Amino acid sequence: MTDSFERTVGGAILLDGNRLRDEIVAQIRDDLEGLGSPNVCLATVLVGGDKPSRIYVRMKQRKAEEAGMRSRHVEIPETASQADVEAAVQELVDDADVHGILVQLPLPDGFDPEPVLALIPPEKDVDGLTERSMGRLIRGLPGHVPCTPLGVMRLMERYGVETVGKRAVVVGRSTLVGLPQLLLLGRKGVDATATLAHSRTPDMIEVCREADILVAAAGQARMITADHVKPGAAVLDVGVSRSEAGIVGDVDFDAVQAVAGAITPMPGGTGPMTIGCLLENTVAAARMLGAIPHPTP
Repeated sequence: MTDSFERTVGGAILLDGNRLRDEIVAQIRDDLEGLGSPNVCLATVLVGGDKPSRIYVRMKQRKAEEAGMRSRHVEIPETASQADVEAAVQELVDDADVHGILVQLPLPDGFDPEPVLALIPPEKDVDGLTERSMGRLIRGLPGHVPCTPLGVMRLMERYGVETVGKRAVVVGRSTLVGLPQLLLLGRKGVDATATLAHSRTPDMIEVCREADILVAAAGQARMITADHVKPGAAVLDVGVSRSEAGIVGDVDFDAVQAVAGAITPMPGGTGPMTIGCLLENTVAAARMLGAIPHPTP
């Protein structure tokens, strides 16, 4: 790691997701302008009126537009049928002017997300959540990596967190974050030795304290304390819990920042990077679909 980065009061490097997301947005905008501002379209689908989902979708749309992309939004009332939702997604799949499709999850009660996601071809699955995208990740084939774990990797790259030969522990085994995060940390070129911890791990503190890189993705508010953290470790907080005090993460930030070598804030860490990587994936989707050329080596 380097000394040129902003640090917390306790001396840990602050892994600033807002800053890196904005760098990604600016780079995409410059790249697209250099190509003559071609049409690159991200389509978002929102079912029902959940307020946090609506805010999050609006942020994705705004950042896509800032990056020089076209944003298309489909809003479906909660009174719609499963067939209505699937028909709306199929229309986006069939539209050659749409390059990336994001269905905001979770869907309201009564809707099954699996047949909806199954409609999205891997090239347009910019969230990286379908079984075909996950299969491509496991096999090392071209495709889109889920945005949140990819954002964790981008933060470590940007802030000089070394991975080769390091021990990494991922807390949480969701298909959204934990499992793909484990694969990304362990794959060739990253070369960390990755361990998966979860609710049935009996010696959680001991396991976590072995980690040079600790990714907290369990959705348990402030479960990672200073006792869990090896001095100097990089700690990346993916968990989100809603409390009376607002949104809190899986990491007790105030205590851990005094021990860690690098740490993400919450909010302002991995959340903004999820949007940044969504936009990265959308550009990659446009390339896969032949809408823009691949960069020359």
